[in-house]
Amino acid sequence: MGLLLREQVNSGMRKHWKNSVLASLLVSLFAYSAAQNPIIRNQFSADPSARVFGNRVYVYPSHDILAVEGKGRVGWFCMEDYHVFSSANLTDWVDHGMIVQQNSVPWVRPNSYSMWAPDCIERNGKFYFYFPSSPKDTAAYGRGFTVGVAIADKPEGPFVPQAMPIKGVRGIDPNVFIDKDGQAYLYWASGNIFVAKLKENMLELASEPKIVGELPQKGLKEGPYLFERNGLYYMTYPHVEAKTERLEYAIGNSPLGPFRFSGVIMDESPTGCWTNHQSIIEWKGQWYLFYHHNDYSPSFDKARSVRADSLFFNDDGTIRKVLPTLRGPGITLATKEIQVDRYSRISESGAHISFLDTLDKFRGWETVFENTNGWIQYNSVDFGKKSLTHAAVKARSRAGGILQVRANSISGPVLAELKIPKSSEWKMVEAPVLNFRAGVQHLFVVLKEGGVVEADWLSFK
Repeated sequence: MGLLLREQVNSGMRKHWKNSVLASLLVSLFAYSAAQNPIIRNQFSADPSARVFGNRVYVYPSHDILAVEGKGRVGWFCMEDYHVFSSANLTDWVDHGMIVQQNSVPWVRPNSYSMWAPDCIERNGKFYFYFPSSPKDTAAYGRGFTVGVAIADKPEGPFVPQAMPIKGVRGIDPNVFIDKDGQAYLYWASGNIFVAKLKENMLELASEPKIVGELPQKGLKEGPYLFERNGLYYMTYPHVEAKTERLEYAIGNSPLGPFRFSGVIMDESPTGCWTNHQSIIEWKGQWYLFYHHNDYSPSFDKARSVRADSLFFNDDGTIRKVLPTLRGPGITLATKEIQVDRYSRISESGAHISFLDTLDKFRGWETVFENTNGWIQYNSVDFGKKSLTHAAVKARSRAGGILQVRANSISGPVLAELKIPKSSEWKMVEAPVLNFRAGVQHLFVVLKEGGVVEADWLSFK
């Protein structure tokens, strides 16, 4: 079950919210998460390949699991299958389930737990899913990794793996690009970044592999992802210059290069997550960067989670550096659970974020307001046009306290004032909306008075 569904099944606090449980149960059968980072919130995920197919954004990530004795290499990356996720609004994400499993692929060495970063692309009504793994026939394909393909009629599958991997490819992190003239290219990493043309069938190389030229030579490069904008070709990749990967890019005039190094998309992780892996798409006039971080596993960076943030270009075509956020893209409806711990900004003192349950981190986070005037900002909440009359917060406080919800600034109009009773148990607290504001608002939640207050989520009806 998704997090939303599990929470509603376990809690009776919301029964008095008319029809909310039933509606949320139905939605949660398919959509479990909202547009905050990480966007995938029911499992570890990494290496996201984002694609626009029709009117939806699809994300094809790798799936981290925790290795144990007899199942993968303990302390290392461990991946046995792939899921696909999609969204029509970058807010509600659907897990379409498993699409490829290691032991269902004829050429993959059984129980190798090496289903690393994938990609997917559409051609002539078929969807081609590219993935690396360890082959069982090392005499034919060599040791290490090679790349195979699974084919489907729909972007969410079902996918049917091909019996053999692509001949002539040795490496990881496949990426496929189809140029305006219809020529397809396959990129992959193996010490350097390689490229070759693909045949029309998308299953065979049409040229000899070549090293992508004019990229930085020092340090590890992997995870190629190529896109085109205004006639320029952007080769993006993670690069280890020091100890951890940062996301960089180079620009060229051809899918084959040569490329010139042009800058950094995202700096190294401030918490030391060793890897990062990117894809970049345009959707409804806005560009987005998909990447990963170890949000649910801060002490182990081999269990990662997919994130997304908006990306912008300068007038000369260069990319503005992306600063990672917890808020992520998309608009949150005021009538849904607003997870304010996925904040846009937070006061330097007076508030912090903690896991709800350190033994089950997928339950998510809470905001702890510890001092009067501590605050948190959560942007882009849509209140719609019809007046909403009540606010509610799931909170607890041993000493009691008052939370104010303000619009658009720390001193903005008070939307609601919620009095949290003294209790060590989570309570649903309601209060009338004092100043309804239609449309999209930025919310500020402020501890007006009282002791420490813990808040899980906020909502309006």
